[in-house]
Amino acid sequence: MMKPMEIRQLSDEELNKRIQENEESLANLRFQQVLNQLENPMSIRHLRKDIARMKTILRERELQKRSVAETPGAATK
Repeated sequence: MMKPMEIRQLSDEELNKRIQENEESLANLRFQQVLNQLENPMSIRHLRKDIARMKTILRERELQKRSVAETPGAATK
């Protein structure tokens, strides 16, 4: 499980790459769950929450960039 501070240190490209990797892992875990081969059912929940954390931080960055672009005087204050 990644902590938010660890996620914030990653670049946008790294976050997008990790999100994609985690979504693929999540699909594999769900497949294992269907086949009753999943050792730790909580791993699905942890992976979903990690993905959500990463997407939230990406969204925060996007909104921050947008607000700075819309108010050019706010960046200098």
